[in-house]
Amino acid sequence: MSETPRKRLLGPEDARDLPERIVSAEDTLEDEVYGASLRPRRFDEYVGQERVVENLRIAIDAAARRGEPIEHVLFYGPPGLGKTTLAALIARELGANFRPTSGPTLEKPKDLVGILTSLEDGDVLFIDEIHRLGRVVEEFLYPAMEDFQIDFVVDRGAYAKTIKLPLKRFTLVGATTRAGMLTAPLRERFGIVHHLDYYAVEELERIVTRSAGVLGVPIDPDGARTIARRSRGTPRIANRLLRRVRDFAEVRADGTITADVAAQALAREGVDELGLDRLDRAFLRTIIEQYGGGPVGIAAIAATLTEDAETLEDVVEPYLLKTGFVVRTASGRKATSDAYRHLALEPGAVRARQEPLL
Repeated sequence: MSETPRKRLLGPEDARDLPERIVSAEDTLEDEVYGASLRPRRFDEYVGQERVVENLRIAIDAAARRGEPIEHVLFYGPPGLGKTTLAALIARELGANFRPTSGPTLEKPKDLVGILTSLEDGDVLFIDEIHRLGRVVEEFLYPAMEDFQIDFVVDRGAYAKTIKLPLKRFTLVGATTRAGMLTAPLRERFGIVHHLDYYAVEELERIVTRSAGVLGVPIDPDGARTIARRSRGTPRIANRLLRRVRDFAEVRADGTITADVAAQALAREGVDELGLDRLDRAFLRTIIEQYGGGPVGIAAIAATLTEDAETLEDVVEPYLLKTGFVVRTASGRKATSDAYRHLALEPGAVRARQEPLL
């Protein structure tokens, strides 16, 4: 009996046997545990996003001179780039309380009322994944952001009336990975809007070196550079890879992270020299080996990999687009010559398989 297309496509090297992708920028429980200790405590310690940080410091200093909270702030960009960290630093610089929550947990207006009424003057309310706020909750938030009050409607019909409950002046910091899903009325209520972009390798080297110092892990510059190059431009991934390399260094080496130790450790995790993992490579091989390099629709790729199309579009594809391994066309996704070279394949050498997909 012949192999199934899926096994032949992925092969033993690309079989996905890990429950979580180490190069995923999504937050995990482990990231939360280590996050508090690795996050910078002051803007002076924050690496990268120089323009954003400088503008925030100006806004904070100006607001402090006027004796009022800064305007509401919106951060948008890919996950893992420091939106939560920046929000916490804003609160710290203002000497205010930091109150974090997330859009999915605020299901009804009453979930928000308790938080808003407990805020003190100048406090920072952070709502992660703010694009996932329900419409009713979002509309309830409008007067709180604009007029620092909550509008309650009591009774119904002809007896209905609105009661206004004043709030302390606070700063709302919203974070989203999908700015396009924000409604215009909500987006327009943020006075300060910043986009966070991927980090340069040099910036990630500094982050890895600093985090290694916090964790008490000996690391040389080449080791930090090796981890940085495979971190997909994302500090969260850099810190996660550092922890995995640290474990390997302690068990299989002398405890010091060198370039060779980092390369061996990450190879065992399936992470190659450009930060691609098994699923990334399977995505590219699907386009090349199953569909002759494309163009092919994301739904077809998802069906071949037995993955959710939205997951591939949100989690896998952005980095492949950024690195230039994939391009989007009107007809679908196409693999570029860089993708062929990275996988050691010759363009045009692999023909699309004709057998039906199972």
